Amino acid sequence: MKLKTIYICENCQYESQKWVGKCPACEAWNSFSEDVVMKDSALHNREAKGLALTPSALGHNLNSPERIVTQMEELNRVLGGGILEGSVTLLSGEPGIGKSTLTLQICQQVAEKKSKVLYISAEESAHQIASRAARLNIKNENIQILSETLLENILSTIEKEKPEFVIVDSIQVIYSSQIPSFAGSMNQVKFCTETLTNFSKKNNIPLFIIGHVTKDGNVAGPRVLEHLVDTVLFIEGERYQNFRIIRCLKNRFGSTNEIGIFEMTEDGLKEIKNPSQIFLEGRKIGSIGSAITATIEGTRPLLVEVQALTNLSPFGYPKRAGSGFDLNRLQLLVAVIQKHLHINLSNQDVYINVVGGLKLSEPAADLAVIMAIISSFKKEPLSSDTIYFGEVGLSGELRSVTQTDKRIQEAQKIGFAKAVIPKTKEKLSTKKIVIEMLEDLEKFMRSQK
Repeated sequence: MKLKTIYICENCQYESQKWVGKCPACEAWNSFSEDVVMKDSALHNREAKGLALTPSALGHNLNSPERIVTQMEELNRVLGGGILEGSVTLLSGEPGIGKSTLTLQICQQVAEKKSKVLYISAEESAHQIASRAARLNIKNENIQILSETLLENILSTIEKEKPEFVIVDSIQVIYSSQIPSFAGSMNQVKFCTETLTNFSKKNNIPLFIIGHVTKDGNVAGPRVLEHLVDTVLFIEGERYQNFRIIRCLKNRFGSTNEIGIFEMTEDGLKEIKNPSQIFLEGRKIGSIGSAITATIEGTRPLLVEVQALTNLSPFGYPKRAGSGFDLNRLQLLVAVIQKHLHINLSNQDVYINVVGGLKLSEPAADLAVIMAIISSFKKEPLSSDTIYFGEVGLSGELRSVTQTDKRIQEAQKIGFAKAVIPKTKEKLSTKKIVIEMLEDLEKFMRSQK
């Protein structure tokens, strides 16, 4: 058996004998990392023979496993109803975003159900974890802490203690003596994740794995890491802001469209039961360049404020910038304003900001963005009790969006009196809010004069 040094692309697993700046397969830059693999020529000459197993009929596997339902409804929503027995969840996020805080709170929730929890930390000592738990007021004898990095010791400890729930923090620091490369390498991360996943499935133990992120914000390690686990959760939010959004990127047992919204406090992450009201807090009534829109995250309607600022550009090429809104989409909407509404923005810098750190990805926010830009350009405030949502086409037409009734009901619950929306065939149940349906953006702006 020989050891061989190779370079592997972290994005597509392409192998190279030497380091290259650009991957020939996926064309990613600076994605190669050095690794050590075992080379055994005798392995290619052996003929592997497996055991013949007896498959079971499909109807015999209909009994779904139980879920551990926590007291955090926002977390249950993202996971599809709770933590499924035997499931493996990968939790990722930027440093300092609250991954360890959230996992400790999950441990508390599970331990309160008289279940033994094992928290394995490969980065921090048991004293550091205990200090964080004391700050969060987490005291439960069912939570056990282990500081270990060797995979074989971790598996032996789990077999001995037989916990009902396991946390591994973090997978990039765990290593196995069977792999000759260093901890954090692609081979180590992949092998350790595979082993832990197989162990979790075999023993029906739910497992949470914490992973690091790259400088681009993606889950660190090989891309195959996301395919090995059942669920991938990602914590979003600015480190210096209070809001945290848990987004599900993959879920074999539920929807990937749901999000959980939390607020970071001194006592840990607190779930927000009415996020629309929180996102609209501090809104200045009669503010120029401000419009309220209704967006859908999974099955949940959210009301958010879209702010726009137009300013005379000192340069020949005006700037377009957006925080929480796609820049390419903003360029299209600016072109629609210029072409169909005859508003000259060719010498104006245009800035868009979505208040609260939320990212608007669906086209239903188009109308609110356009109204906010026009309000800022004309220096005329929009009505503070009106919401705007709808997709805007390149010819200036307004197209209907899904779940219109849910959006309007959310606006009515918060206290809005009017909704400006595209024409829809959906039956609207609410009658306490004035609804103005539009077909064309240019006709609507003419009626406002």
